[in-house]
Amino acid sequence: MLAPLLFLAFFALALAGVPLLYAILGTTIGAIVVGGLSHPLETIFLSFIGGVEPFILIAVPLFIFAGEILSSGGVGKRIVDFAKALLGFLPGGLGVVTVASCLMFGGVSGSAIADTAAIGSLVIPAMVQRGYSRGFAAALLAVAGTLALLMPLSIPFLVYAFISGVSMRQLSMAGVVPGIIAALALMGVCMWHGKKTGCDDGEGRLSLPEVWRATRAAGPALLMPLIIVGGIWSGVFTPTESAAVAVVYGVIVSLTFYHDMSVRDLPRLLVNAFQTSATVMLVIGATGALAWLITAEQVAVQLSAWIKLVASEPWMFLLLVNVALLLLGIFIEPLPAMLLTAPLLLPLAQSFGIDLVHLGVVMTANLAIALYTPPVGGTLFVAAKLAKAGIGEITKALWPLLVAAIVALFVITYVPSLTRVVWQLLS
Repeated sequence: MLAPLLFLAFFALALAGVPLLYAILGTTIGAIVVGGLSHPLETIFLSFIGGVEPFILIAVPLFIFAGEILSSGGVGKRIVDFAKALLGFLPGGLGVVTVASCLMFGGVSGSAIADTAAIGSLVIPAMVQRGYSRGFAAALLAVAGTLALLMPLSIPFLVYAFISGVSMRQLSMAGVVPGIIAALALMGVCMWHGKKTGCDDGEGRLSLPEVWRATRAAGPALLMPLIIVGGIWSGVFTPTESAAVAVVYGVIVSLTFYHDMSVRDLPRLLVNAFQTSATVMLVIGATGALAWLITAEQVAVQLSAWIKLVASEPWMFLLLVNVALLLLGIFIEPLPAMLLTAPLLLPLAQSFGIDLVHLGVVMTANLAIALYTPPVGGTLFVAAKLAKAGIGEITKALWPLLVAAIVALFVITYVPSLTRVVWQLLS
């Protein structure tokens, strides 16, 4: 009975407006005190501290700081210009450029919020001027910004690798092809929308000289993911060290090549990254305490027995995972949702013979959708602010994009070979 009571208590606190950190800790403490469990409360403190001690988590604040630097350092502008030169001639060209820009910037930031903010400030005014509704522009940006979570520097990938013990080298490459598939699905919606509304028939023709000029300008930015992925794959540096490389490279490119940021900006960006990192690490610690209780009370074993009654085949289990995470994501941000569910799902996936790297990509793709589903959509609120659009207006325009994202999700879920393509090519 503990499993349903834990989830009911957590959702009751979360829906009542209790901050996520206190909702998780309140659920853990309440289960011990009210449930009469024989665990000393000191173990909550110890498991909280233990949850944030692993060395690999040093990469979290470093990746966040790298995202702050790249958002302010002119990288986003050069990427948008490059995507515009390459794809702006297509129907729905500005929408397609937005998706491509988010995909490429996601490869250097790893943060959906940073991706949405950096690209949105550049493309939304142009989209509105072209004739796109503010609702569609914001909806597209909110969805496309989450492509960052499937790219090599993804913070959820890092957390999943820490929980599951899978190779971050392999996981960081497993999301590239699924990310491209999700981007192509969104581009299809943009082309359909451009033709249907007549707001964007594309800009002229593809110009190779213009593409070359944009490529030269964006070259240092586009080189960053290649350096990071190449370094991880070749073993020159670890995933944790790659975060430090991303920070150093971002500072050098922004200060010495693009000159859109000065040394005086660094303290402000460092404080912003520190505030975000502190919030993330506190939630990681709290979920570590809850995960300890779940393990101690064998909740995973109970849940496993129930799921095996409902799902007898791997495809049925993956369907349950998708439905559960899509529903959970309506209320909870991706990182806490990953921390809460991964310890439960990992042993179940192993019992069904599912590759844990593939499961990590599926879980991340699910939780990316959570970032733009009301009422707790992180990228949704950032895009709404940038576009000056209401949530109701955005939600109406969101449906075609949401359908495309879910179709891409099910392709990723049931074609596991997609997560192995890049790794096999490089091995």
